[in-house]
Amino acid sequence: MANFSCSADELTLLLGSSAVNNATVNFLCSRLDSISNQFKTTSYAVDNTYLLFSAYLVFAMQLGFAMLCAGSVRAKNTMNIMLTNVLDAAAGGLSYYLFGLAFAFGEPSNGFIGRHFFGLKDYPSPTGDYSFFLYQWAFAIAAAGITSGSIAERTQFTAYLIYSTFLTGFVYPVTSHWFWSASGWASAFKPKDRLFGSGAIDFAGSGVVHMVGGIAGLWGALIEGPRIGRFDHQGRSVALRGHSASLVVLGTFLLWFGWYGFNPGSFLVILKTYSGTEPFYGQWSGVGRTAVTTTLAGSTAALTTLFGKRLISGHWNVIDVCNGLLGGFAAITSGCSVVEPWAAIICGFGAAWVLIGCNILAAKLKFDDPLEATQLHGGCGAWGLIFTGLFARGRYVDEVYSGSNLPHGLFMGGGGRLLAAQIIQILAIIGWVSVTMGPLFYILHKLKLLRISRDDELEGMDLTRHGGFAYAYQDEGGDHTVYNRSASPLSKKITGSVEPTGDPSPPIV
Repeated sequence: MANFSCSADELTLLLGSSAVNNATVNFLCSRLDSISNQFKTTSYAVDNTYLLFSAYLVFAMQLGFAMLCAGSVRAKNTMNIMLTNVLDAAAGGLSYYLFGLAFAFGEPSNGFIGRHFFGLKDYPSPTGDYSFFLYQWAFAIAAAGITSGSIAERTQFTAYLIYSTFLTGFVYPVTSHWFWSASGWASAFKPKDRLFGSGAIDFAGSGVVHMVGGIAGLWGALIEGPRIGRFDHQGRSVALRGHSASLVVLGTFLLWFGWYGFNPGSFLVILKTYSGTEPFYGQWSGVGRTAVTTTLAGSTAALTTLFGKRLISGHWNVIDVCNGLLGGFAAITSGCSVVEPWAAIICGFGAAWVLIGCNILAAKLKFDDPLEATQLHGGCGAWGLIFTGLFARGRYVDEVYSGSNLPHGLFMGGGGRLLAAQIIQILAIIGWVSVTMGPLFYILHKLKLLRISRDDELEGMDLTRHGGFAYAYQDEGGDHTVYNRSASPLSKKITGSVEPTGDPSPPIV
């Protein structure tokens, strides 16, 4: 914004010194200072409103995660997965308030971890306002939501609460400090001494959010083992299909909508001009370009997955298309602000094949992830970081990260330093999440707090752990309530129910 402050001494030299002129000078300066303060106030208001709106969009992704997860599990576990999604947000809210923001952005700090703003003490500050806290909290619970999908349908409720609190209060904040804080050891936002001269560019979190959630889910799923019936006695893969394609599609569109706060919102401010550019071009242009690259990457990944899976399986599968779309979004999240729209198409195309390849590998290794969260968020997130190291454009890197001639994409003439920083980030995230979340899941496993019993898993957690099923309808006579589940003696535990004859939900194809 323009600065209208003035110097009384300069005006006195221009108008001359006299009683009348001195009074005129004081009057003019007071008015100009008032106008300048109004512009500054307006600038803060506009930027904070923009960030709050972006935070609301990112939070709306929780609804998308909930619908996606609910549709991807069997009907007998719907209540359980919905409850875990609600508590990811609630438990994450308290843990991020008490510890998360401080560990992530508590300035001044060292390169490893922040150490101020615990419980929002001394907040707001020159480095952030309440809108910033809300935005970063929405990101933290998104990482926790990714992990919950990997260990769905077989995890004790206590384990959800423990891992979610630990992930949002410590593991994720430390990672975000490394790559997003101005003090982080590998951050591209550092004013000087950046890693390889560039720092690792992970603008909206292909690594910080998606890889963290995906790698955490990897360890949880590995330690728990596959769901009962996921692989037959000969080790062949058996599809345990979710119960509602409609919920999966609804969740996917909600996530798509929320991604417009996730990626463009990561600019944090919109009212910013770029020096040496036309007046119509500024941060608002970067915001728009980021929305475009996000759209193109997701769309390309969806179409590539559609035809790729058609060649492999012979079917047009809407579930695969939805996962491919989200894989494209997860991949472009790293470089969305620093790549050209045409490059985003390459990103989406690559993400689709990364996801397909990871799923084939998971089946061969007998790895069971009901939502493909590890493959989608972990695999495609890693591809997104590498993609940024290859295709980041120098001009955009300089604009977004306030530098001059910073290292940029290898294929864009920027050398290999940025790519090296991206690879370091991938390795650092894998290592950090493995040494924190891996032991946590292992301890929960040894304490028998991680996996539910075989009987509970066969019956479904809605009945055995949550007091009833998510779906109920009246039979034709209207005298009894029939529950949407497979026949089982445990159905007699439900007062007023009759033993059902089968699950009326059609399979997802």
